[in-house]
Amino acid sequence: MNVLVVLSVILFILMVWVGGNQGARSFISLFFNFGVLLIAIFFMLDHHLNPILITMIACAVSSCINLFFINEFNRKTITAFISTLITIVILLIFIDIVASMAMIQGFGKEQLQELAPYSLYIGVDFVKIGVAVIIISTIGGITEVAISITSSMEEMLNHHPSIGRKELFLSGLRVGKDILGTDTNTLFFAFFGSYMALLIWFKDLHYSIGKIVNSKIFSAEMITIFCAGIGIALIIPIASGINAYFSVKTKER
Repeated sequence: MNVLVVLSVILFILMVWVGGNQGARSFISLFFNFGVLLIAIFFMLDHHLNPILITMIACAVSSCINLFFINEFNRKTITAFISTLITIVILLIFIDIVASMAMIQGFGKEQLQELAPYSLYIGVDFVKIGVAVIIISTIGGITEVAISITSSMEEMLNHHPSIGRKELFLSGLRVGKDILGTDTNTLFFAFFGSYMALLIWFKDLHYSIGKIVNSKIFSAEMITIFCAGIGIALIIPIASGINAYFSVKTKER
């Protein structure tokens, strides 16, 4: 517990030192997001409620926290929020199809020993829970890319007030291209970092490459990474287009 407190204090000091008031709000938003996810999980336990709908509401609230609470209410955060919602809705349709076809819901056989003492008849639709997990895993990266693009486009518009809608849109795409590779690789390394012990366990079990790839745990995580990458790729043209349209329209007024 003392280690957690010390790390939290160090993180808070660094965020305030680098970001000032905005850094302090970013630190506080971590606890707000944790509370939103915790409340969403409690609601998911009610089998009368749709976990996907709860997840969508939680993602919308989390996006509001990450965009409006941290970066305040302005044009770039509004367009980033709209772009995030549109991308999540599009991605939800795709994730629902992929999760149903891949059948990644539930637990893998590697987890049977740990789950043996517990009952799995908890009245929850694991297909919808699997979809919800993927959506929650993608929302952070999508929101980050959205605000990065709209902020850079806002700076471009401030320095070049006469820029046209097409040129502003293309500038957003160019920024998105630079972000795309780093963000997708971040998701990739985050997976291998968190599941390093699992990969070592696979080696101890003498799993072949084919068996590892076809295991439910590995497949579920890789599908999550791919879906998050697709979401990041989608948000780039969506955020660029929406922000370019509203920015130029506001300037013309």
